[in-house]
Amino acid sequence: MSFIPSDSRYSNSSLFVPCGASGLRLPRISLGLWHNFGGSADPEKAREIVLGAFDRGIVHFDLANNYGPPPGEAERTFGGILASDLRALRDELTVATKAGYGMWEGPYGDGGSRKYLLASLDQSLRRMGLEYVDVFYHHRPDPNTPLEETMGALASAVQSGKALYVGLSNYNAAQTRRAVAILREMGIRPLVHQGRYNILDRRIEADGLLSTLTETGLGFVAFSPLAQGLLSGRYLEGVPADSRAVRDGRFLSMRDLTENHVSVLKSLAAVAEKRGQSLAQMALAWVLKDSAVTSVIIGASRLSQIDDNLGAVKNTNFSAEELAEINALAARYSK
Repeated sequence: MSFIPSDSRYSNSSLFVPCGASGLRLPRISLGLWHNFGGSADPEKAREIVLGAFDRGIVHFDLANNYGPPPGEAERTFGGILASDLRALRDELTVATKAGYGMWEGPYGDGGSRKYLLASLDQSLRRMGLEYVDVFYHHRPDPNTPLEETMGALASAVQSGKALYVGLSNYNAAQTRRAVAILREMGIRPLVHQGRYNILDRRIEADGLLSTLTETGLGFVAFSPLAQGLLSGRYLEGVPADSRAVRDGRFLSMRDLTENHVSVLKSLAAVAEKRGQSLAQMALAWVLKDSAVTSVIIGASRLSQIDDNLGAVKNTNFSAEELAEINALAARYSK
């Protein structure tokens, strides 16, 4: 192993909190490999980001079978870093992956069937060179598969030793309650729910998901806490040429960057400045303020982003006045 980890990686004890009603502690900031780890990524830059995150106490790495592009490539990239640098430190890592979206051709490469989920998990383990993952998620509900079958596949993943814990992603509150009940009948306690949540997207609040998770003992891990970069501070002075809104348009488009939208972002940045935080730090702190939230998943293309994002953990308390102002701006953004 050429990598020598930092002796101070666990110096910030407040970085780790229990995940729901479990003994597993996760860092409040986790690294997602959705972007920047596909086939076009610079392998050395990817290695620098993963190892730099680990040195800063971010030991939770979030993947999915279809992350790339092409699908599977993020797991291969991460597997290479594990093999070259982190193999001896495997027991210090929490590695999560998912299955549920389209992965391969034909009727068995998508959805929630037992055949798809367990085959996908085996493929993910091979790509990463692992004997097990710490968390295996069903990535989205599948209306064409009985929930009992999907939850049975998750239970089998734990019973076979190929996953230590299981989780749900993108399930609403009612679906989550039913899935948890089925798993518990099978003797499995699900660990965590992963969903989209940020200042500009409050759908899980309207659904009552966070209270459902507290009642059922699941932790919550938020993805897109920076709203696909809208809350990162990148768009306060215009749209960068290399922006995802320009390049891709699927998850962030120019429709999200109207004059009204940018005005709201600037006003949110002003609130953050009064708090002594960057816009990104405040946005992450806002998600983390809720006791039901275990961690937020960030993406990174450079270490300076990770350092900035970690600053969010220093202040996750908000005054009533700050919350009211943020809520008013979020409502204005949605108009």
